[in-house]
Amino acid sequence: MKRPEQIHALRGLGPASESMIRSIGISNVEIFMQSDPFEIYRKLKAANPNTSLNLLYAMIGAQEDRDWKDIASERRTAILMQLDDMGIAP
Repeated sequence: MKRPEQIHALRGLGPASESMIRSIGISNVEIFMQSDPFEIYRKLKAANPNTSLNLLYAMIGAQEDRDWKDIASERRTAILMQLDDMGIAP
């Protein structure tokens, strides 16, 4: 299956997510797919402290072509531990 050309067309992401991601310099799908979602989230949180943890789940899901809710339910603890290691746990 061909990858979408726009970030908002990736599974689980929409126009608002794309706008936030673009605001930190990630302007296309290729760059997004090659970027660490935890680093994207770190930059988004620095720019806007109200950035939701659900966006991290959605970005991981988009990169893996999985539903963000599955990511949240299956890997929540591991994700929170990684965020804690990074010093940005909610």
